[in-house]
Amino acid sequence: MKTFTLHGTANTSFLQWLYAGLKDTFSAQGFHFSDNHEEVIQLVLNFVTPDECRPYRRKAQATFVVSVLETEGTIDNVFKEAYPYLIRSLSNHLLYINHDNDVTTLYFLTPEQGCYRIEYKKGDDEQRLFKAIYDRLEPLALSQLVINNDFQYDLPKPLWKGDSVTNQLSESGKKLDEMDLLPAPFPIDQYLTPRDMRQLHKLYGIGGLSYGNLSARQENNNFWMSASGIDKSNMKTIGQDILYIKGYNEINNQIEVSVPPEIAPKRASVDAIEHWMIYKEHPEVGAIVHIHAWMDGIKATEINYPCGTVELAKTVAQLVREEENPARAVIGLKNHGLTITGTSLEDIFNRIDGKIQRQVPMH
Repeated sequence: MKTFTLHGTANTSFLQWLYAGLKDTFSAQGFHFSDNHEEVIQLVLNFVTPDECRPYRRKAQATFVVSVLETEGTIDNVFKEAYPYLIRSLSNHLLYINHDNDVTTLYFLTPEQGCYRIEYKKGDDEQRLFKAIYDRLEPLALSQLVINNDFQYDLPKPLWKGDSVTNQLSESGKKLDEMDLLPAPFPIDQYLTPRDMRQLHKLYGIGGLSYGNLSARQENNNFWMSASGIDKSNMKTIGQDILYIKGYNEINNQIEVSVPPEIAPKRASVDAIEHWMIYKEHPEVGAIVHIHAWMDGIKATEINYPCGTVELAKTVAQLVREEENPARAVIGLKNHGLTITGTSLEDIFNRIDGKIQRQVPMH
């Protein structure tokens, strides 16, 4: 059963209208409304204000929270004005509503996927607006995150210090760092205070905002991959900087990571599920690089699924499958960045040299 709830107070006439319209729309589309906040809810629409920007207390990791906040007046920079509220409300999405003259703009914001908008004027088709909001949120709310790791202390001793593949990964990490890419589709550190940045790191379980990740096949479907939130220019320690990914346990919904004994491992990148699906299907793929940047003339996903979800991984894998040469594909992730396959890491960096655009287009 698909479940949703509305939390917080709709304290203006517009928000009350929006509250009722969203409740009716999601219910009509097969979601069951629940006001029992002790049960696990899949989607929460959390109404907040600038002064009362309180997080919704999740009962489960899978709960997708969209905070809703209303403002008035001209916006000079929506990122700078809105992102602190996204972080303070500990939300997956922020629906930032701005009234300026006779136009209401609904901005959808998330730390990794950027920003897109819907405009509405009084007299416009109400049902069309509510359906547009539903179409934006429904695929994201029901997507399956794969962010837990199963660390197994069984890495063969000859690999404790790495091998020729990890050496290539380390050298490629330096190349990735030299590209000076943004950690998100926009310079998020310019829009958040140090306190909000700390909150962001805490929320997403990362040691720092990443500008991408990279991996290389070791043998069969196993591969080495950069860990989450690390300095890509200084990858050395196996089990911390570089992880050995063994596979994906569908029953437990966990990425299986083999590490040396007596080490405190770092988490695998949320993109590990995507890399695993590609390596499993395409034996000719020897390496994969993901970056928050763009290139012209590429195929891209139609829905901006959150990173680390099965849905995004399957969508990217499908687009790779459709390429003339899956071993040398460049796939766009809507509002986020690129996934690039290659026969080797050297092959990938040679092909993208001079073609990268630092700014990701938002749709």
